[in-house]
Amino acid sequence: QSNSGINFDKYQDIPVEASGRNIPDPIDSFADSELHELMKFNINLSGFDIPTPVQKSSVPIITNGRDLMACAQTGSGKTGAFLFPILSSCFKSGPPTIPKNNNSNRYDSYMQNCCYPVALVLAPTRELAIQIFDEAKKFSYRSWVKPCVVYGGQRMLDQVRELQKGCDLLVATPGRLCDLIDRGRISLCLVRYLVLDEADRMLDMGFEGQIRNIVEQNDMPTEDRQTLMFSATFPSDIQILARDFLKDYIFLTIGRVGSTSENITQTVEYVEEDEKLSLLMDILAADEQQAKENGLHLTLVFVETKRQADILANTLMDNDFQTTSIHGDRTQYERERALDLFRKGVTPIMVATAVAARGLDIPNVTHVINYDLPKDIDDYVHRIGRTGRAGNVGRATAFFNIEHDKGIVKDLIDLLEEAKQEIPKFLLDIRMEIDYEARAKRYHNRGGG
Repeated sequence: QSNSGINFDKYQDIPVEASGRNIPDPIDSFADSELHELMKFNINLSGFDIPTPVQKSSVPIITNGRDLMACAQTGSGKTGAFLFPILSSCFKSGPPTIPKNNNSNRYDSYMQNCCYPVALVLAPTRELAIQIFDEAKKFSYRSWVKPCVVYGGQRMLDQVRELQKGCDLLVATPGRLCDLIDRGRISLCLVRYLVLDEADRMLDMGFEGQIRNIVEQNDMPTEDRQTLMFSATFPSDIQILARDFLKDYIFLTIGRVGSTSENITQTVEYVEEDEKLSLLMDILAADEQQAKENGLHLTLVFVETKRQADILANTLMDNDFQTTSIHGDRTQYERERALDLFRKGVTPIMVATAVAARGLDIPNVTHVINYDLPKDIDDYVHRIGRTGRAGNVGRATAFFNIEHDKGIVKDLIDLLEEAKQEIPKFLLDIRMEIDYEARAKRYHNRGGG
């Protein structure tokens, strides 16, 4: 896979801050790093030569055995930031010794009842888990490390058969991993590297109990384990998790935590509910014309409900817009197929619910449209973070309706100001109206008037 879609020049302007004890110096290139030669070879083979800012700082931190809490905007190269140093360390140390109570040796492919990974990566969704697994396969090429992936929505028997062939680096969603541990198919007693990717999203989805069970209630080592957490935001529940799981860790921020990129041009349109479809088709027609002139143009449209995703996708197809959709009720095959067709540009429009808003690396998304605005500003940040990735420019259009979106006005204005975006007058007027109503209410509650 080429790195041609990444604008590395613009990356140099992204601010990086690190805090903690004895922070290793960042690297300027993979060639000059302490990574294993096979790791350098595989990185080069994949077309990468310049590390992203999060990789420049994370690679030496992890290589030096330190725990890490990293906050970075989406599209920053986080997967490579942990895979490169973990795989490199595995290449250097060689295969582990399997506990003697196991019925088979490491290479007895089909008889191994229980697998013993040395690295565990937890991810919130099956799509992100598959994406990390694909990268792990690529970067472990010609090595002893065998990556595996387990997630819900696929037959457990098929995944067990893969695990029985051996597993050294395991990518998993929390629920399916707990099931396999309970069935005695996976032991965590040899885990030396634990990664929590999109940690804030996992807590948002209610996985904290399962994560704590995996880390604290099983046979995973505590002393000889290196723990790495990656998150787009750093709320109090993530801070507590970091305090409980990490030791003497380095805190790394790439860009401002929870911010949007200035590379994304944000537009907010006031639209009545019954006029949304018409405006959307006008915008998509303009995008189609731009694609004819400038090449591949992928548009991601976010809606609130699964039913609406299917209805809108079908309506757009009926109007000759090549469209697919992705949401939680689609089968695993349907979701993977939809993502593949979208990435390749066969269906350059994808209608999605929040399931696709976090973690998925879809290169070349040039336009994100919030057909329905989310209730929470962090969700808005994560949605529009699908474009303007890796230093490239992108567009984000939001359909605003005062009946549904009044609660997000103040945060939206603050976000637009910070990203140096134009703020429409109607938003400023609505904020003034909200402030006036709040003052009037306080006056009334104090017994005025």
